[in-house]
Amino acid sequence: MNEASRIVDLTNCDREPIHQLGKVQPFGALLAFNGDWFVGHYSLNAAEMLGHDGEIELGQRIQKIFSEHATQRIRSTAAALALPDQVERVFGLDLTGNGKLFDCALHCSGDYIIVEVEPHCDGELERQLAALRPVVGRFDKFDDTADLVAEAARQLRHNLAIDRVMVYKFHEDLSGEVIAEARREDLESFHGLRYPVSDIPSQARALYLRNRFRIISNIEDEPVPIEPGISMDGQPLDLSMSTLRAVSPIHIEYLRNMGVQASLSISIIIGGKLWGLFACHHYSPKQLPFSQRTSAELFSEIFSLTLERAIAREGAELREEGRQVHDRLMRDIAAGSSLAESLPTIEPLIKRIIAHDGVSIFIDNVYDKSGSAPNEEEFRAIVPQLNSSATSRILATDAIAERIPRAERFADRVVGALAIPISRTPRDYLVLWRKPLKQTVRWAGNPEKPVEYGPNGARLSPRKSFEAWQETVEGRAPVWTVAERQIAESLRVSLLEVILRVTDDAMQERARSQQQQELLIAELNHRVRNILNLIRGLINQSKGDAQDLDTFAEIVGGRISSLAMAHENITKGNWSASPLSELIDTEAEAYLAGKRDRLTVTGPEAMILPEAYTVLALVIHEMITNSAKYGSLSDSSGELRIVVRREDEDAAEGDLVIEWTEIGGPPVKPPTRRGFGSTIIDRSIPYELGGTAEVDYRLEGVKAKFCIPARHVEWKSGAEKRDRSNQQKDTAGEMGTLPEDILLVEDSMIIALDTEDCLRELGVKKVKVESTVAGALDALKKANPALAILDYNLGQESSERVAQELKARGVPFWMATGYGEMKDRVDELGAKGLLTKPYGKDELIRILADYSPAS
Repeated sequence: MNEASRIVDLTNCDREPIHQLGKVQPFGALLAFNGDWFVGHYSLNAAEMLGHDGEIELGQRIQKIFSEHATQRIRSTAAALALPDQVERVFGLDLTGNGKLFDCALHCSGDYIIVEVEPHCDGELERQLAALRPVVGRFDKFDDTADLVAEAARQLRHNLAIDRVMVYKFHEDLSGEVIAEARREDLESFHGLRYPVSDIPSQARALYLRNRFRIISNIEDEPVPIEPGISMDGQPLDLSMSTLRAVSPIHIEYLRNMGVQASLSISIIIGGKLWGLFACHHYSPKQLPFSQRTSAELFSEIFSLTLERAIAREGAELREEGRQVHDRLMRDIAAGSSLAESLPTIEPLIKRIIAHDGVSIFIDNVYDKSGSAPNEEEFRAIVPQLNSSATSRILATDAIAERIPRAERFADRVVGALAIPISRTPRDYLVLWRKPLKQTVRWAGNPEKPVEYGPNGARLSPRKSFEAWQETVEGRAPVWTVAERQIAESLRVSLLEVILRVTDDAMQERARSQQQQELLIAELNHRVRNILNLIRGLINQSKGDAQDLDTFAEIVGGRISSLAMAHENITKGNWSASPLSELIDTEAEAYLAGKRDRLTVTGPEAMILPEAYTVLALVIHEMITNSAKYGSLSDSSGELRIVVRREDEDAAEGDLVIEWTEIGGPPVKPPTRRGFGSTIIDRSIPYELGGTAEVDYRLEGVKAKFCIPARHVEWKSGAEKRDRSNQQKDTAGEMGTLPEDILLVEDSMIIALDTEDCLRELGVKKVKVESTVAGALDALKKANPALAILDYNLGQESSERVAQELKARGVPFWMATGYGEMKDRVDELGAKGLLTKPYGKDELIRILADYSPAS
């Protein structure tokens, strides 16, 4: 045996196969069926629990164990197991036909379908779900996360009638801390105690992420073996998703040392990560019915969502304060102040959102400082190592000397550093400093002594003392929190913008271009993250509206398409107000093909500001979709009338009122359940815009009224929205004579394919596509096209040479670009006009309408 194999510590827990113990707790029984529904594994107590006279045997058919009705129910439930780690539940099922009811949990494990059974507790599920509703309602009353978690601990202890409930939060180093506690009055408090990483092994944390609920009903119960221990393919049964999985002997000893007889742990998951646990202890055996455990699991899921929302709200408040710092910086720079000159005024603002003891600023090789900070010589000594860090990344450390040894020179004054790079070449920095302090960490027992030594040598023995053990840590500053680092990243982007505004010579001009690119990337990343979060929210919230995958894809696809079309309408106007009529037209074209003559829109033209446009787009999308599927436009006779009006007709500004009336369709039935679509219709405008939404599901047709406050609206004077059916124009007549062939020069394959398809749909017979200057010039040598469309930027080259050749040959052409500054070069290049990306069929129609053979 080598030295490594003799090491004994709590990391041994990480190597223990806790998901393959081959045993279950005796309050339930387990049966594992293969794909043909033959028994592959079973717990030895299964026959007794089910009330069978004979033994259960390997290879036995499910029909020999369960009644015909129960077999059909089990198999149909198993058919719903489509996702990894999915667990399906069946309550109150008569498994054997003798009248005895059981609760069942089904999940997949490798090639097996696991069926776990427990005796049913009649009426418990309904009682638990009824009790859950008022509890969840209380969560909305708490804005502070500390108060919220404390309330959750109290409510969960009351519902479970358990001795102690702790909210256990994981820190970044994966150690844990009890941040809230509800307990029996005679018990000592564990609130504020820290537990080392080794107390919850890494594989246990991974299981908590997959399986939210873990129960131990009695640590003294003898676990029941599963037969066979090893399957025919030589593998033990994976019990990761089991509700009955037996308990590791090490964990049993851990609980016994604490005097705990029964426990349950419920995961708190935020953003797909394990944020913490509800750790519940009972000092005598306690068996919770499966229905009650299910309710507690649902409680945790709802609490996780509420907590995530509260954390996001606190983050938004911090970001708002960060925006105020940004605005102050912009105001000072606009007044002609340099960043160094602005430091005395902006530092107090920064200090409100990121606590610090001093600040250093290093710009254009000039150093300045305020408060507790290194002197110039000390700071310049660490600059080379700061420069070696990753580009555009902030450095956050509570002990900078561990990263940069030269920082030991000023460790008596400051040790914590939040270094924010605010340029790339040369590197400039804003650094926030924190003084060292003595940290006292209250551990639950000594975290450094997990091993006992006896006459037989070292053995793994979980800690027996849970009294607070204090450890003093020196030479460190308070840790920079995640929220503080996020604010620092926002500040970095703001300061990049400041640097851009104060550079003016040729070298600084080149630096400005690099920094501007970085700023744009940061902004793009921010917008992409927002879009992805919005899409994730749409997907999560839309799950309940669909019964199958195809319907789910259709619902989500429609909502995302609606947002995309709204975004396109806004960006076409350079992020300015966009017409409501265009939004309605866009949705009508997508969902009312063949029915547009039955939609009329009347009233003045209202221009919707960008911040309200996407909100209104989702509402209009849901309303039109519902009308096309279930309402007046779902058959051949109904009509939809939309009246747009100003609330106060005499005022220059006024609230926008949209009156929605459906006539002549099938009888309307009010929705029996509230899906995400109904939530969008009812709550989006009041919640996000401060307006009102009223929907009346009348038998003869849906009537609705939406009011959008005037601050989100601009009114076009004298512009009336006509009947939509009268607006449709004959595209072919509008375009006139079409060019026989078109040369399309575009280096993006997707854009090229889309443009080619649009042109062919519009009647152009031949479209020649080239992606390079050489290819385009070669095509021109062979034949002159009737018309050309050129993308100006072709990767590493521009299409100017192609434009010159087309001009020389007298071939009319249009330039396509995403750069606004190209407008000034249209005449110079000889182009007929400019296509601004992204462009679509409407813009191509305009080009074709402008074409004439004599051009």
